Amino acid sequence: MLACRNLTVRPRSGAAALVHAATAQFSAGGLHALIGPSGCGKTTLLKGILDILPTEGEVWLHGRMVASREELLREVAFAPQFSIAHGKLTVSEAVGCALKLYQKSDDTALAVRNAELLQLVGLAERGATAVEKLSGGQLRRLGLALELTTDPTCLLCDEVTSGLDPRSEDQIIAVLRALVEQRNKTVVCVIHNLAKLSQFDTITVVFEGVVVWQGPLAAMLEHFQIADALELYDRLSGQSREHWQERFAASVADGDAGMRPSGFEPAPSEARRPAERPSAMSQLATLLARRWRLLVRDRGYLLLTLAITFGFPCLVVIFALGGLPQMKVLALENTGGFLETLQARAAYRQSAAETATLVSGLIIFQVILLCLMGSNNGAREIAAERTLYEKERMSGLRPSAYAWSKLIYTALLGAAQGVWMTVFVKLLCEFPGGWGAQLAVLSATGASMSVVCLGLSAVLSSPDKASLLSIYLVGFQLPLSGVVLALPAALVWAVRPFIATYWGWAGYLTAMTDSRFYDAVTMLDKSWLAPPVISTGVLAIHFIIGAALVFWGCQKKCWP
Repeated sequence: MLACRNLTVRPRSGAAALVHAATAQFSAGGLHALIGPSGCGKTTLLKGILDILPTEGEVWLHGRMVASREELLREVAFAPQFSIAHGKLTVSEAVGCALKLYQKSDDTALAVRNAELLQLVGLAERGATAVEKLSGGQLRRLGLALELTTDPTCLLCDEVTSGLDPRSEDQIIAVLRALVEQRNKTVVCVIHNLAKLSQFDTITVVFEGVVVWQGPLAAMLEHFQIADALELYDRLSGQSREHWQERFAASVADGDAGMRPSGFEPAPSEARRPAERPSAMSQLATLLARRWRLLVRDRGYLLLTLAITFGFPCLVVIFALGGLPQMKVLALENTGGFLETLQARAAYRQSAAETATLVSGLIIFQVILLCLMGSNNGAREIAAERTLYEKERMSGLRPSAYAWSKLIYTALLGAAQGVWMTVFVKLLCEFPGGWGAQLAVLSATGASMSVVCLGLSAVLSSPDKASLLSIYLVGFQLPLSGVVLALPAALVWAVRPFIATYWGWAGYLTAMTDSRFYDAVTMLDKSWLAPPVISTGVLAIHFIIGAALVFWGCQKKCWP
């Protein structure tokens, strides 16, 4: 049995209550309807029971007061109004991935369980269909299958029949009834179609944030003095909330509704031992495999990623074409001491200055483009699937496994883009300098910016906000780096530690210390330049800060 007592729910701490001291109980092995006018607090009540929203009061399960949210979620699942699954996965893959995340078992047993769930919800013939191609009713059934992967004893459903045609609605209710009668589940379903109430064992009526009735349909009609359930909402609006509260309390006290008084303490029943979860490493492997599959199947995102990965280095080379002859002349010139030569030959000095400006600009251009790639890699990665993550965490996904999967994916992608940028531009433009140092600096630039933007994605619930903030972050990199525009002396070291472009540019350039390019650049700008080791170290600190934001953002509850 699931119950709540004096449950008050607020959208955030200190805000006005949306549900007021609600007391309700849902008997084990029953199909229960939760109804009420739009905006009355039905969904809020369910989220309060699950502690998704800030809550005051008590929640009971199996006759025992629940001590923690984790204890409750071992046996209670929540099916939201719309199925939450990756559209590029097939139905069978979506359920199979959920089983691997929540159930510790061998592949054969999980495959059998997968087939059983699809058969139970009526999707056995749709196992190979992409989730994005399912109809509305099929998506609702998939949502039920995903929640059943944890084998809960109680299932809370939020409007899983809303917006469906009558046939699809009946199919969903039939699935819920089968869960009750064949699997002995307790199901609580928010429903809007009052004509379907005869198919439920009990009805719970919520009005203006208060539970004003619980009991069977016939008793409800008598209590509200109506001939048809369709008249209920008109009847409710004719009296105040306090009136219906008092009438329900009197009905319960008299035993007319067949309910226990509000001070009930039902006899405890034996709690089921929850199934063992897979290890964090197992969940991490499952998440990485799923992310790779999604990357390959999402043609639009894949083509965009490939386009900027291979296209941005081409842009650098295109801008370098006009200056390549000058760069080669500077690299080959050998007429004694370099600085003496520049002082003696004004024409050569002008050419060297132009070449130095070109080389410096090409390096900063590479770094800025890598930062843009990092923004694309990480800005929407978590925020865009925040609802899915919150659901999976409720079902047993470890936040650490999820955070590590995102860090590994974005960091490797950013580092790979940095490596490719280095190799492509260095070979075609014939940049001097040590391969190891330059590869380390640009790969660290790509990885650190990807992870910093991933951190923003983790702490912001909106993908649009995360993308916009990441773009702003990249946009301010160039002017604040001080490479193109001189910064006021008072600001140089106030902002420079946070600017990835400076460290990427300086580290790459100082890897050319033994070349004439470096001499030419330092002749124009004699300020201190960070060597590759220091630059890579600072970028590593940026990476760590971004990773800390990722773990913090994944730990905090952020239901959109």
